[in-house]
Amino acid sequence: MNSFQYRKSYQPVRRIVWSSGCDGSRLIGREQCQCSFRADHDIQLPAGSALLLDFGCELAGGAAIVTRSAGRCRLRFGESASEAMGSPDQTHAIHDTELQLPALGTFEYGTTGFRFLRIDALEPLTLQNILAVSLECPAEECGSFECSDPRLNLIWETARRTVRLCMGNYLFDGVKRDRLVWMGDLYPELKSVIAAYGCHEILPRSLDYVRDDTPLPATMNNITSYSLWWIVCQSEYFRVSGRLDYLKEQHSYLRNLAKQFASYIDEAGAEHLPGRRFLDWPSNDDDVAKHAGLQGLMAFAFRRGAELAAALGDRQLLELCRTTITRLSNHRPECTGNKTAAALQILGGIADRSETLLSSPGKNISTFGGAFVLDAMAQLDKIEEGVQLIRSYWGAMIDRGATTFWEDFNLDWLENSGRIDELPPPGVRDLHADYGNYCYKGLRHSLCHGWAAGPAPFLSERVLGVRFLEPGGRRIEVAPELGGLEFVSGVVPSAFGPIRVTADAGGEVEVKAGENIIVEISTEKEVLCV
Repeated sequence: MNSFQYRKSYQPVRRIVWSSGCDGSRLIGREQCQCSFRADHDIQLPAGSALLLDFGCELAGGAAIVTRSAGRCRLRFGESASEAMGSPDQTHAIHDTELQLPALGTFEYGTTGFRFLRIDALEPLTLQNILAVSLECPAEECGSFECSDPRLNLIWETARRTVRLCMGNYLFDGVKRDRLVWMGDLYPELKSVIAAYGCHEILPRSLDYVRDDTPLPATMNNITSYSLWWIVCQSEYFRVSGRLDYLKEQHSYLRNLAKQFASYIDEAGAEHLPGRRFLDWPSNDDDVAKHAGLQGLMAFAFRRGAELAAALGDRQLLELCRTTITRLSNHRPECTGNKTAAALQILGGIADRSETLLSSPGKNISTFGGAFVLDAMAQLDKIEEGVQLIRSYWGAMIDRGATTFWEDFNLDWLENSGRIDELPPPGVRDLHADYGNYCYKGLRHSLCHGWAAGPAPFLSERVLGVRFLEPGGRRIEVAPELGGLEFVSGVVPSAFGPIRVTADAGGEVEVKAGENIIVEISTEKEVLCV
């Protein structure tokens, strides 16, 4: 499996959040990464002094310290201001360390996700600069979205940036965490990569890595349901790429995986997945909701498996998938208010859970499950409701200083809590350190998690309204659904070239696509095809 070289850049300090015993104001905006003999470039940090630096946005990488004198320092990286001032979690990446800095040199350290950096001088130091080292996967931004609502535009861009930072050698979940290829996290990330970057090579590379790491009958990441997500991701990748040659490479594994999972259904049609039963963290302690969600996920996966079987011309596999869907549809467990479970039952076609899905907008969802809630809303043609959910739920994170979307979020956390880009004043709760659950409590909570990028594909697919009628986009349907917006425009990548759509509330739609793309219009509005 070939790797690639990260694209490396240096980002200057944008703001001094806090200081003690020194003045770091001359660091702001300074881009010089080379030590010089100019004394007017020197910044003195006496022993015991400290600075808290803000680089303006979440980054993946580390820090570069340009020094005139040698000495020891302590560095603390943070996704929030309070994380860099506290005791960051050290489980998967080193966020808190002491370093010996050289004289007349540039010392680079760190591989994590951060926006803030605190430096403490353990000995007198003469610095000339401190920069963030940004490491990004090479990727062309070939998808875009813009509309009449600046808040939605910022949300789309934040979702894009979130998934971009999670694009490494493979597609992983959080930049400051384990960086494993979690198959159960991959579907929202894959769709978001497609919306912003098209069929990037990281997608098949990640899918192949997990497949090759999981010889059957083992299940992916040692979580049984995660193998079902591999089927769903394969279908999504084939839908957009049209790569039948790649799909054929998956044929044997897909067939055997489908046979294995069809055996996990009882005579009444209920799923009985063995091993670790996991859907998402909010349902972790609710066996009823978990079963309801896994039932929906199985149906969803076998529906996607049927599409792949048809493309492969495998009649036996197609019949197995169809029979399994019928069996699963005979059992419709209640969702107990769990919106992820409700969404998956809708996507799996086994039950109408719209009442659960649409109740109390913004409540009882997670940043992971929210991606499926949006997908289910799209399937129910509740586009305006989906747009409003994006504004209120994902927008609330931006209101509190987010530049990438978080591992989890709850609107209830907003009460008497501060911003992540400020130090909490007395009497105000710390939005980062005081919240979180399960494996993401307190400062372990990731503030850049790829699975949270769900708004990007929803806005590109349903609001722009480009639907692929053939794998790869050789034939497309264009049906913009503005959801109350005055205008919308953007680009949807395809294997046959970019598809540019502009539409407004007055009824005009313009589509620009390559001559190899057949455009079908599903609208009563005036359409101009170029």
